[in-house]
Amino acid sequence: MAITVVTGGSRGLGFETARALKALGHEVLLVARDPARLHEAATQLGCEYRAVDLQDLDATKATFEEILATYGAPELLIIAHGVMSEKMSKTLRTTLDEWRRVMAINLDSVFLAVNILGAAMAEARSGRIIIYSACLGRMSGPGNAGGLAPYRISKAGVNALVRNLAHETNHGTRGLLVDAICPNHTRTDMGGPDAALSVEEGADTAIWLATRPFDPTVDKTGFLWEERQIIEW
Repeated sequence: MAITVVTGGSRGLGFETARALKALGHEVLLVARDPARLHEAATQLGCEYRAVDLQDLDATKATFEEILATYGAPELLIIAHGVMSEKMSKTLRTTLDEWRRVMAINLDSVFLAVNILGAAMAEARSGRIIIYSACLGRMSGPGNAGGLAPYRISKAGVNALVRNLAHETNHGTRGLLVDAICPNHTRTDMGGPDAALSVEEGADTAIWLATRPFDPTVDKTGFLWEERQIIEW
């Protein structure tokens, strides 16, 4: 059985997605930064793991290459890691260090996962890539501009990456599906205890995308999804 790779899998939405897929019979491998927390999560789920600081792009590249060499092309690639930018990180007030930190984790490491693992999936003409993005990365709709610039721009980059890759792989007709999701305001470390949604609710769309039947003549891929519905970029 091909492996399911879940980044950010030691906690929050990543852990919940991994837990649900493991319960459905998937062989799961977790990727996250904190070795102790990751070991605890992997032990709880009974799965493999790799610890890597996703801000360190050289180490991240090596980790994804090692996963590919060890397990082959994944069945599923769930990218659930990410960081919020500092509260006052407006475009004209963001430091270079803060910009690089957020972009490395939220966009560059996502690119590496897709570029290395996703390329093998595309070559195998099989698999699904699901990336946790954010509605704050949209170019339309409410609340799509103002403040938290590195975070918003990194997520806009993720949305553009998904749209572009879907076009490159002919929208699922070649066997590879790729989608972004907006989990909405969820009770995670980033979302805080007062968020409207539980982690189970926040992860629901990702799990649905990972397991739904797909007919390329009818169904759609290459979009930003929220609550199992396509929303405008």
